[in-house]
Amino acid sequence: MAAPRIELDTVPTPDTKPIALIAPSNPMKATPFAPGQIYGRRFRDAKPINFGKAASPRNFAVHGVDVSRWQGEIDWPKLRTQGANFAYIKATDGGDHLDPMFRKNWRAAEAAGLRRGAYHFFYWCRTAGEQADWFIRNVPKVAGALPPVIDVEYNGESSCKRRLSRAKTLEKMQVFMDKLERHYGQRPIIYTAPDFYRDNLRGEFLDYPFWLRAVAEPPSKVYPGRKWVFWQYSGSGLSHGVEGKIDLNVFRGSASDWHRWVSRSAG
Repeated sequence: MAAPRIELDTVPTPDTKPIALIAPSNPMKATPFAPGQIYGRRFRDAKPINFGKAASPRNFAVHGVDVSRWQGEIDWPKLRTQGANFAYIKATDGGDHLDPMFRKNWRAAEAAGLRRGAYHFFYWCRTAGEQADWFIRNVPKVAGALPPVIDVEYNGESSCKRRLSRAKTLEKMQVFMDKLERHYGQRPIIYTAPDFYRDNLRGEFLDYPFWLRAVAEPPSKVYPGRKWVFWQYSGSGLSHGVEGKIDLNVFRGSASDWHRWVSRSAG
């Protein structure tokens, strides 16, 4: 079952009825969380960017985070009330690495009332099939989970320095995504960064949802013409509940759009 695509081309406008964005004065008293509750953005940013009034991430109703082992121990209830309505959690790399915090974060994010999904960092020196098998082995197929994500980008710190042709890159991605879609019944989301997108993905995978990294300019400038579901707008977020920096993201749409998208796309 392919996940539906978001067809929103402009900055979202408010719903006809005001949306209550909950920001309690004492976040530690906020559990248990009511299903579907939207918490307003209370994050800060160590390196704030002025994207312009029209393109500001603040215009979007639904904010979230992505995390990995590098965030260490997370106070998920507190992070939730700071505006993390969803979380993508690092699960796997390549064909044999599991993020040591994945299982704990996976359980704790759900307990705190966040919509959660898992992502895989793709290695170009491993076969796509074995990477898909490794992800499936480690990421549960559960009701309510967000679609799985394939993270495709260049990584200068990896021991794999291989740069495949565009055709081979697309072929490997397709094998991986097809296998995940068959298993989870959800069309995977493609996460990418500007340089990798420019070299490999421009004009490709038009029927797949995208999650775009754009931390200096809005996606419309960096990925002209590309529709997207999630925008990673900062890698230097600051929030109660997390030591150090955290990636900040928005969903493209209103709160009502979010609820509709989740009802169609979540497992």
